[in-house]
Amino acid sequence: MAESLTVYIVDDDPAVRDSLSLLLSVRGYRTATFASAEDFLAAWRLEWKGCLIADIRMPGMDGLALQREMKRRGIELPVVIVTAHGDVASARAAFKSDAVDFLEKPFDEAGPIAAVDAAFARERERGAREAHDRTRRELLARLTEREREVALLLAEGLHNVEVAERLAISPRTVEVHKARVMEKLGARNLAEIIRVVHGS
Repeated sequence: MAESLTVYIVDDDPAVRDSLSLLLSVRGYRTATFASAEDFLAAWRLEWKGCLIADIRMPGMDGLALQREMKRRGIELPVVIVTAHGDVASARAAFKSDAVDFLEKPFDEAGPIAAVDAAFARERERGAREAHDRTRRELLARLTEREREVALLLAEGLHNVEVAERLAISPRTVEVHKARVMEKLGARNLAEIIRVVHGS
């Protein structure tokens, strides 16, 4: 996944965009730059992965407004906020919107690198969670409606006899469905059925 991660830099100052892009590029990071929040949002693609570095003060939509708009649109890229006018209220607002870091200009080379590494770590975790959820949904989709009912009740902690009573079927039929559920989910025991059903 590392190869597919990109640092999206949004800053109205071309000198800042270029210097940040150069700093990250020479360290092996892939970058893409935008002169405004509006340009970034217009270009945004669902398949983009990585993180966003946004200036807090820009004409039009500022960095904090961009962060809020991303949240509203369901854009889950980790965000690093950059400013030459750092203050406690802005930092609090950025972190409240789940920013990874808040960097004050001028910054040394270590700051942006550490922030991007932290953001990429968060992005990899999100990617792993999405892959896990996708696998779980695919496994559950293999079950028939009755098998899904049995799996859900077993995951609630009901025993075979209780499942049979709830569904008005015989305990033997529950056993048959349970065996099919385990086979289709690749589960070796009840704990693994519970893990797939509840996504843990």
